[in-house]
Amino acid sequence: MTSSSPRRPSPLAPEIADRLKRSADGLLPAIAQQYDTGEVLMLGWMDDEALHRTLTTGRCTYWSRSRREYWVKGDTSGHFQWVKSVALDCDADTVLVKVDQVGAACHTGARTCFDADVLLAEGTAGTAGTAGTAGTARTDGTGTGAPGADQ
Repeated sequence: MTSSSPRRPSPLAPEIADRLKRSADGLLPAIAQQYDTGEVLMLGWMDDEALHRTLTTGRCTYWSRSRREYWVKGDTSGHFQWVKSVALDCDADTVLVKVDQVGAACHTGARTCFDADVLLAEGTAGTAGTAGTAGTARTDGTGTGAPGADQ
C-alpha cells in the first residue's frame, strides 16, 4: 500500500480505537455482507474516521487508497449500503459491516465483487487442485479464469 489515509486523532471512542490493529497505513479491511442472506458483497478499507462515519451515519464510508479520499457508498452510483450492524473480528484487525445493499456492490456493476472468478466451486474440492486449472471452476460459464474473459 503506497497511499496513506490522513493521520489525526481518532474520532472513535477510546475503548474502540485502542483495540484496533491497523495496517502501517492506518487502515482496516472492511467486509460488506448482505445482512439477511449472508452474501459477501465487497471489501473496502476504513481508517478511524471512515469507521466513525459508518457508525454514526448509518451509511458505509470507505477510504479510497487510489483517490486518497473518503467515499460514501452510493453517493455517485446510487447503490447504497445501509448499515445494519458493525463488528470487529477476534483480532480487531478486520471490520464486518452487515448492510442492506441497494443495487450493485461492485464498481463493475455486479451485485458482488466475488462472483466472477470462482477459483474453487462448492463440491469440487480436491478435483481442481493442479497448477493451471484453478480458473476452470467458474460459475459464469466462460471457464477460462482469464481477467476480462466475461466482459
